[in-house]
Amino acid sequence: MSVVELNAVARALVAPGKGILAADESSPTIKKRFDAISTESTEETRRSYREMLFTTVGASEHISGVILFDETLRQSTRDGIPFPQYLSSQGMVPGIKVDKGTKDLSNFSDEKVTEGLDGLSGRLTEYRELGAKFAKWRAVIGVGDGVPTDFCILANAHALARYAALCQEVGLVPIVEPEVLMDGGHDIVRCEKVTNAVLAITFDQ
Repeated sequence: MSVVELNAVARALVAPGKGILAADESSPTIKKRFDAISTESTEETRRSYREMLFTTVGASEHISGVILFDETLRQSTRDGIPFPQYLSSQGMVPGIKVDKGTKDLSNFSDEKVTEGLDGLSGRLTEYRELGAKFAKWRAVIGVGDGVPTDFCILANAHALARYAALCQEVGLVPIVEPEVLMDGGHDIVRCEKVTNAVLAITFDQ
């Protein structure tokens, strides 16, 4: 995908009046949701649930793109149309969550780093072949007493930058998501200060 094509996908994702549907819950997460409605979480019930979302009449009028989970990217409608192909035919850009979730940052209490860079290039290439046109990677930055540290911010920003470069290399638009958590007893001024620092370091990387 050329720079022009990447730009076209990026613009489609931020089309006025539309938003991105996050349908990328992991199997453990979606199981919790199904448990709440006394529904067994199986590959078929997960497929059927996602199909219900994607085939809702008028969905494309409000949804610009859909973030899929690895399992969902490989599934199809009951009529046998691969989800990425179906979404594209309806004017919704198919995407894929590629990070492997957060883990404790070694030697830094109460801080997290997002993993998933190992083998990412190969996974991105496969996802592109399966029909994905963009990807998502989420970093989590907590705010509290003595956190975030500069090292935590830098570690996550560096991972985001490497992920973004790998995406563009194989022709996927990267969604770069450094999320500063609102949880905690800090005020909005502290939140703004941390957010500004995180964004500055991420763009620098």
